[in-house]
Amino acid sequence: MTRIDAHQHYWTLGLGHNDWPPPELAAIYRDFTPDDLRPHLAAAGVTKTVLVQAAPNLAETEFLLELAEREETVAAVVGWVDVWSPTARSDLERFKRHPKFRGIRPMLQGIEDTFCILQPEAIRTLEMLPDLGLRFEALIQPRHLPVISALADRLPSLRIVIDHGAKPFIGKGILEPWRADMAALARRPNVCVKLSGLVTEAGSGWTVDKLKPYAGYLVEVFGPQRVMFGSDWPVVNLDANYEQWWLAANELLRDLDESARQAVFCTSAARFYGIDAEGQRRASGFN
Repeated sequence: MTRIDAHQHYWTLGLGHNDWPPPELAAIYRDFTPDDLRPHLAAAGVTKTVLVQAAPNLAETEFLLELAEREETVAAVVGWVDVWSPTARSDLERFKRHPKFRGIRPMLQGIEDTFCILQPEAIRTLEMLPDLGLRFEALIQPRHLPVISALADRLPSLRIVIDHGAKPFIGKGILEPWRADMAALARRPNVCVKLSGLVTEAGSGWTVDKLKPYAGYLVEVFGPQRVMFGSDWPVVNLDANYEQWWLAANELLRDLDESARQAVFCTSAARFYGIDAEGQRRASGFN
């Protein structure tokens, strides 16, 4: 089975464009490079990854694209632009010249205004993405789910993926209204979701049994063809490690048939990000 990790990060703290993670997150407060990740990918049989931004500035996206130039395991890069800025179009067009640039993530979880992505300036930017062949990555919390449903209705040709299952309150065992809002969002055919970040939301006492009601529901309402595995490495190191989450994800999906597992671990991400097993741009569109 070909495998793709649809969500991982690299950062070099000394370059000055990362103000996160802070020193108090000691487990991840250091540089993380492809040399650090490569053994974990090999152990899991993962051949390609989607490299996702971690800082809200253009400099970090430039750094990630430069890194992707020389790192063959990186099949796609999701960067950042200020979607409310008049320079958004020129920034998108500049990044689009890089063959591995696939989309943007505006980090909505850290913005107090839950509805900010529906502001006219943001809508004008997001309207550009389909014509540029780019995707929208939603780093959100449960409070944003109805907003993203409204966005998906407003821009039905915009390809949207929800990071980390929208960060449900697993540590507190809270399912509603996350379940209902996620089911409503899943009815929008242009939306996918990542099976990632759940360990971090569960906290240090996580178990597979605690994750099952959340992971199982994502697969149930979206279907395997719109769910993609992501490690969220190295953030996962706060409460587990790559191998532990990889084994947990396989256990969570054990009842799926081989075709469905292939979708979650490869083809959903390949279709959404426009990559193939070799990390090249695919001609086919999103279905």
